[in-house]
Amino acid sequence: MAGTLFLIPAPLGDESIAWLPASEAAKVLHIRHFVVEAEKTARKHLKALGVSTPIRELAMSTLNEHTKPADVTALLAPLLAGEDVGLISEAGCPAVADPGAQLVALAHERGIRVAPLIGPSSILLALMASGANGQCFAFHGYLPVDAAEKAKVVKELEQRSRQRNETQVFIETPYRNNALLQQLRETLAPTTRLAVACDLTLPTETIVSRLVKDWPQAAPDFHKRPAIFILHAA
Repeated sequence: MAGTLFLIPAPLGDESIAWLPASEAAKVLHIRHFVVEAEKTARKHLKALGVSTPIRELAMSTLNEHTKPADVTALLAPLLAGEDVGLISEAGCPAVADPGAQLVALAHERGIRVAPLIGPSSILLALMASGANGQCFAFHGYLPVDAAEKAKVVKELEQRSRQRNETQVFIETPYRNNALLQQLRETLAPTTRLAVACDLTLPTETIVSRLVKDWPQAAPDFHKRPAIFILHAA
């Protein structure tokens, strides 16, 4: 009988914050095999969770953006042998904007049980706090790097939001956050809602959601801080 693939959310920041309910953590404390995005941070997360097996004895396989699709199938081996496996992203929910989705898809194809655990999702936390439409939304990942191309995409997303009453959610490389915010303020219509949720779940958490015309001139500094950007034009 095959094992279960547990999808284990990782903290969005400080390990001292309890990021999994005790009832969820209890489901994975026995696991010895893990598929992780980054081994160093995964070991840190698991130690904080209180996994019963000594950390040095855990089996760790890496699945990240550099993993070849042909190599993902091999990661199913412990599951097919009857062992439970934990999938852990670098931060937040595995398989959401994360290469772990490849493993989840393969597990379903092989009839392996997939068990998602309750934990932090920066996308949903930001959407909850934005005041934008939470019944219809789309996550787009990263926008283009080129400024002209990015402006074009932003206008397209704004138009889509206006036509469909659909909230648009995206992210940026942290060191370009401030530049993106400035471009959004210059590109979007004054009556479009723009929200930025930064350092979610951390003591430095900052959430600003205003119509573009009402954004404070002295906006918070989002440089090198993990942030979610949201626009809603309907």
